[in-house]
Amino acid sequence: MAPKDDHPDHPEQPPRFSVSRRDFLKTAGISSLAAGVTGVADAEAQPAAGPRAVGPGEVPVQLMVNGKRLDLRIEPRVTLLDAIRNRADMTGNKRVCDRGACGACTMIVDGRTVYACSTLAIEVQGKQIRTVDGLATGNTLHPVQQAFCDVDALMCGFCTPGFVMAAVALLEKHPNPTADQARKGLDGNICRCGTFTRIMEATMKARGVTRA
Repeated sequence: MAPKDDHPDHPEQPPRFSVSRRDFLKTAGISSLAAGVTGVADAEAQPAAGPRAVGPGEVPVQLMVNGKRLDLRIEPRVTLLDAIRNRADMTGNKRVCDRGACGACTMIVDGRTVYACSTLAIEVQGKQIRTVDGLATGNTLHPVQQAFCDVDALMCGFCTPGFVMAAVALLEKHPNPTADQARKGLDGNICRCGTFTRIMEATMKARGVTRA
């Protein structure tokens, strides 16, 4: 006769626990969520990696403009245009749209044109900045400036400094550009007076004589 389960020779077995698949997944999900929240909290508690914060007050900024060092104290939010026009009193490049759309504020930074109204001065430290104020040599105009005068490629004059700088950058990259290259090089600038034909004529007139 088979022994009974409660026979003294057979110790009582531990009770078995039954966990449904749904309960298990719920528990696992809650545990994962808790771990994720804890991980996010730990990450937020760690200091963020990156450049040292500066400001909001004035900080020292050193710019190389037209080959000369310019030492300023400005807030980090000050644009290159404001720094040069308002702090250094070099007013050649103009503020027109102030939205990086018209190109009147165009300057050349390390050989590339930039909208100075949309570029922070603090970001171009250590780079070579060129403005329309630094193109002439004494009383001798830069070839592009002279060409603009020769063909009367200006009316109100607000867009002219930006167009001159864009043309200089174009001709330094392509000394003898085609008409298509010239149009592409100048298409970031707008003349509200509509003097585009004369501007193109001046740019093509200066081909081959522009110096870097």
